[in-house]
Formats: sequence, C-alpha cells, structure tokens
Amino acid sequence: MSSLSIIAPAKLNLFLHINGRRPDGYHELETLFVFLNYGDQLDFTLRTDNQILIECENPELTTQDNLIFKAARLLQNHANITQGITIKLTKKLPMGGGVGGGSSDAATTLLALNHLWHCDFSNEKLAELGLQLGADVPVFVKGFAAIAHGIGEQLEAVNLAPSWYLVVHPNVHISTQAIFTHPDLPRSTPKINGPWQEAKLYNDCESLVKKLSPEVEKTLQWLLEYTPSRMTGTGACCFASFAEEADANKALNALPAHWQGFVAQSVNISPAHLELNAKLNLL
Repeated sequence: MSSLSIIAPAKLNLFLHINGRRPDGYHELETLFVFLNYGDQLDFTLRTDNQILIECENPELTTQDNLIFKAARLLQNHANITQGITIKLTKKLPMGGGVGGGSSDAATTLLALNHLWHCDFSNEKLAELGLQLGADVPVFVKGFAAIAHGIGEQLEAVNLAPSWYLVVHPNVHISTQAIFTHPDLPRSTPKINGPWQEAKLYNDCESLVKKLSPEVEKTLQWLLEYTPSRMTGTGACCFASFAEEADANKALNALPAHWQGFVAQSVNISPAHLELNAKLNLL
C-alpha cells in the first residue's frame, strides 16, 4: 500500500464539566465525546525521500505548525522511519470551532501512517504519542464514543443511540487557550456521582464564551427555536439534536446566511477507524 485516503471526523462534547485546575495548568474535567459522520479528508501518499509535505487550498495549513505535520514528524522520529509522506488536506471542519478538527487530523495522521510506514504500534501506543499533541487526540486515536476523565485522556466507552445533529458555526474564532486561562471560567463543578445519564449536564465553558462572544449566544438562541441547544468544547460551534434527518436539514435550510452549518449523524465508532479497517480488509 503506497497511498491511503481517510476521514478525520468531527466530535461533539455533549457535556463538559471542569472539576479543577492542576498545578501544571491543565484542567481536570469530565466530558462526553461522540463522533459525527462528517469531517476533513486526508489523502496520504508515500515518498521515497524523508520529507513531510502538506498540500491544502489554505496555505496557512501547510506549515510545520499544523498538527498534521507535528503528528507525522512525531511518529517518523519515534519509529525511526526513513520514508516521507505527502498529505493532501481537504478542510471541511471550521477552525477554532470546538469540533476537534486539528486533533482529529492529527489522530487520523497517526492511524494512517502507522500502517503506511509499517510501524505496527497499538492504538494505546498511538494515543500515548498523540497526547503530546493535545488532550483531545487520544479519543480520536482510540476511536470510540466515551466519557473522558483526567485532562481528557482517561476514556470510558459508552454506547449511545444515534442522533442527527445540526452543527452551526457562527463565524467567530474562539481560542481554547484563552478560555481555559480566563479567570472567570468555572473550575469547581463536582464530579458526577452515580450514572451520568441521571446527572445535570451542561458545558462549563458556555456562559463565559457567550459573554465574550455575543454571536455564540445568538446562535444558541436561534437553535432553541427548534430544540434544546448547547455549545461544543470551548466553542464556537453550537449544536442541536434531532430524531430525524429531515428535521435537521429543515433547520439547516433556514440558517441565517452569515453562519455556516452542516447536518451529520452521531456514531459510536469513529468513521476513521471504520474506513481504515474496511480498506485494510480489502488487501
């Protein structure tokens, strides 16, 4: 196999509770990750030299600051790989949207190159490497819907009924670092005691982000016309759940022109894993 095309799916945080702040600056949290069958597309082609090149219509995403490049270089160095890779990124997920685009891109890169470069690392090992790139990378590497604890790396698998989600990006960029370092961020939500399904669930970042970005609050209010709404991660994307795809698309079609959105179904197993397994089984 000299090439591979794999999706880098979106995620939603169906809730996000911040339980405290650690001495190293990271936050203890509890959150529920679910994957969507929608995301960026990454096309990998082996090179005979050891270069890592990223191609994308957006030149800002082709630099060595991109998590795709960092993931490829990390794996290349860790496994002493002498081959290189060309990675074409087709970007669909909004940047700074809280749907995990960068983390998902990094995880898909680790998963794909693990096979193309014949590293043969386990997903546990890849997740350990991915944690160096960001707290959300391990959940994408492991590839199952999960309650996350710690800084997001301790994962407890869950099995959720599928739903259709309308995800709306209000065309504002929210800095995750700015939110997690803000003095007004709630940091003392008690840990869930008992079944999470019976707990009061919310996003601890939401009230702060609405205060800092009125456009996010407008988006949440607009979605309330259809069904209860919530922000994912540190924003700016907001989402609402629908039982039927047609109802979600009806709301999408009414979306104000200055916002962007998409409709996708939730899945318990990452589409990246499903695609990768299907392609490897064809060999």
